[in-house]
Amino acid sequence: MKPTDAELEILHVLWASGPSTVRQVHEHLSQSRDIGYTTALKLMQIMYEKGLLSREEEPDRRPNRSHTYSAAVSEEDTQRGLVNRFVETAFRGSASKLVMQVLGQHKTSREELDEIKKLLNDLNRD
Repeated sequence: MKPTDAELEILHVLWASGPSTVRQVHEHLSQSRDIGYTTALKLMQIMYEKGLLSREEEPDRRPNRSHTYSAAVSEEDTQRGLVNRFVETAFRGSASKLVMQVLGQHKTSREELDEIKKLLNDLNRD
């Protein structure tokens, strides 16, 4: 399932920080943009319903009990899905067009170019 941009922001927080409460995620997101607590809560509830997040209730049975949320999808699988969809829709399935566009538009360091060459050499051996 493809997460929305807002959902992806929340996933980034959880991938980096690990299991967190809505308050912790909200505090992190608030450092870079204006987002209300109830907006973060609603997004995370929707993400839980969609299967993007898992949640555990605190054992305390108070009415205002908190939940701890975790990413139910891996960062690598999510990136792979997003890239595959992007390549299919924007580049008609051509990975080489994507690579040419990226390399032509962005400054690439010597280290990155060496990594790309190594990857290409590894792919050629298969």
